[in-house]
Amino acid sequence: MSDYESDNLLNQYLLFHYGTPEEVLPYSFGPHEALDFPARCVRELVDMKRIGPESRALEVGCAVGRTSFELARICGAVTGIDFSESFIGAARTLAEKGLLDYTRAHEGKLRLRSVAAVPADIDRTRVSFRTGDAMALPDELGNFDLVVACNLICRLPRPLGFLERLPTLVKPGGQLVLTTPFTWLEQYTPPENWLGGTEQAEDSFNGLRAALEPAFALDMEKDMSFLIKETARKYQWTVAQGSRWIRRED
Repeated sequence: MSDYESDNLLNQYLLFHYGTPEEVLPYSFGPHEALDFPARCVRELVDMKRIGPESRALEVGCAVGRTSFELARICGAVTGIDFSESFIGAARTLAEKGLLDYTRAHEGKLRLRSVAAVPADIDRTRVSFRTGDAMALPDELGNFDLVVACNLICRLPRPLGFLERLPTLVKPGGQLVLTTPFTWLEQYTPPENWLGGTEQAEDSFNGLRAALEPAFALDMEKDMSFLIKETARKYQWTVAQGSRWIRRED
């Protein structure tokens, strides 16, 4: 079974996406600016002036859906896709009911009960979720005013294949929003397929830029920290490189 189908990782991602600040970081100190990353990806990286009420958005690698729901604040229709059936099952429950009970790791064998909740002011009917492979996205998807992929690229076996698909997914003049910590791991991506991090190609962002140009123009680049809680006193603090790209006119 894939790690992304385990109950432990599902619960960890539900906390990452929907946990309150008090649940995730109940200390007066610590990287509070790293909280609420899935929603911040929309608030801080999307150019709202380019989005209208009829805009269509696609999130690839949506996990349990928080970013997709945030996109529904500004877009008329949002599609979230993820490879994990477990993640998509949770996202669909949240779209239908707005709430999902789960337990989160605390200490040793102890777990705490929590509730993931979609903010009440979000129209959940605008969002649909489906399982799918980022490396084999179907043509039937069409194209979108906005495509978002958060922390996906360095979890793909051939990231260049995904990047080469993007020009057909983003409408001319549309936006592409990416975040990635470029955490290249051989368990996900063979080293020969990395965009950087080798003696031959040191800077991964340069590799990303080379793959996206000339179809896209870089419009914004920003470092974005995020915090994943594993147990009561153990965390992952990571800095992703966020970027916004505009699809050039054909």
